[in-house]
Amino acid sequence: MNADSKNFLKQLVETPSPSGYEHDVQKLVRERIDAWCDQVRTDVMGNVFGIRNPEGKPRVMLAGHCDQIGFLVNHITDDGFLHLDPIGGVDPVVAASQRVSIMSKRGLVPGVIGRKAIHLMDDEDKKKVPKIHDLYIDIGATNKEDAHKLVAIGDAGVFLQPYLELANERAVSMAFDNKMGTWIVTETLRLLQDRQFDSCVIGVSTVQEEIGLRGATASAFSSEADVGIALDVAHATDTPGIEKKRAGDYAVDQGVMIYRGANINPRVFDLLVTAAEEEKIPYQVASAARGTGTDANPMQLSRGGMATGLLSVPLRYMHTPNELLSLVDLENTARLLAAFCARLKKDQDFTP
Repeated sequence: MNADSKNFLKQLVETPSPSGYEHDVQKLVRERIDAWCDQVRTDVMGNVFGIRNPEGKPRVMLAGHCDQIGFLVNHITDDGFLHLDPIGGVDPVVAASQRVSIMSKRGLVPGVIGRKAIHLMDDEDKKKVPKIHDLYIDIGATNKEDAHKLVAIGDAGVFLQPYLELANERAVSMAFDNKMGTWIVTETLRLLQDRQFDSCVIGVSTVQEEIGLRGATASAFSSEADVGIALDVAHATDTPGIEKKRAGDYAVDQGVMIYRGANINPRVFDLLVTAAEEEKIPYQVASAARGTGTDANPMQLSRGGMATGLLSVPLRYMHTPNELLSLVDLENTARLLAAFCARLKKDQDFTP
């Protein structure tokens, strides 16, 4: 991965964008793709579209959601502590004692999730699993009035951990789910910038996936795409304690996961596999017996139906502030997506 692309990935994951509050990260996306696209626009929900070859056929939508899990401030106590309402699938066990960053009108406000010290716990306390509404944030305020000078009800925040590179081209950060999907879409547009192809490529940085696939529902409809590929993460099962007969066998560094199943058009799957093999890009076949819980769901069901595929990057420790993936897997996924788009023909038939 070149230094410029890596720096943009770092910018993406370190810019807070909980669902419904994605405006700062979408500004980065628009600036990034402007030189590589014929058209760039933002819709009323906040989805960002970068379009190459707008008159081309077929119309292909690439969707990577840019939102992350987080919280809203929903109550401030008389002592100046903040209680929170989760945005997306927040594990309260993981959230306890994490540092946070709150998006206020005055800028980012730091804080920490408070937790009773183990020295002060009795045996029953130690057995209890914390509940999200029992957690609180300490921003250093002395009382309610003091807290209101810094934050307001409805301000959103995220659990704060910066981007960090590990050994063997692996990296850890908050929000790889799914800033890495947004990165793949932007990188694909970069790889396609000097290539000629038949298709109209519509790269979309979608919003509000973590609270119900909402941005993809709107953007899939307005894109009028014939075919679509959703980019997301999936569980790497190469760590201790995971039962592979239930979760499958997927490893970091072994390539992108290309999905098969009810949510996936079989011709799209075949085209993705063919492109991977011709380009010598490593891949893993994954299965989904029903809806996938990704942007591929509303894409498939949009208008009269979209021929849909799903590419996922294996991720360890999903929905924690320290998600881990392979930078090589990311780079290869963008290469595969660019190869897929460039191979599509005007008369491509996706009928099963």
